[in-house]
Amino acid sequence: MGPDDILTTYELHAAGYARSRSKVLFERGWLDRALAHAPGRRVLDLGCGSGNPIARYLSDRRAEVTGVDGAAAMVALFQQTLPGAEAIHADMRDLALNRQFDVVVAWNSFFHLAPDDQRAMFPVFAAHAAPGAVLLFTTGHQAGEAMGSVQGTAVYHSSLSPDDYRGLLKDAGFTVLKFTPQDPDCNQHSVWLARFTA
Repeated sequence: MGPDDILTTYELHAAGYARSRSKVLFERGWLDRALAHAPGRRVLDLGCGSGNPIARYLSDRRAEVTGVDGAAAMVALFQQTLPGAEAIHADMRDLALNRQFDVVVAWNSFFHLAPDDQRAMFPVFAAHAAPGAVLLFTTGHQAGEAMGSVQGTAVYHSSLSPDDYRGLLKDAGFTVLKFTPQDPDCNQHSVWLARFTA
């Protein structure tokens, strides 16, 4: 199983994944930090999944969330979670909405992409970032590839090095606000928060 199998896997296991996905909201601190730094409340959630708990939490904080997912079954679940929110079935790698957002989130989604596809995402992030927007995303804590599991099916993960991400962010017009590798307060997730300053 490789990066090209990710969307098929989430399509097949959308309902099971949504049921088993932690709702503890260990992400809350980072989500609050992103909203505090954002110039507004327009949020683009890339790899939104079912919308629960992240998009639901942001919506409860008066954010106007647009969810994007490459698995149609996930988009359908997102629409059930947030009936009033915009939901788009699209591969984030090809996204071109021709509008900007105050927060761009790629939480536990971006790291399923192959390394070259990750590099190519930074211009996509920038194209959808309003002046002063914040970008929130998760990676590995070091360069490498790993396999995880969704409902018993293997799923691919990859990460560049932190220095690579810093360079890509800078080249795309982002300034790093905070990076915490294996954050002990966030279930060991490695999390980036950056501001669009181009």
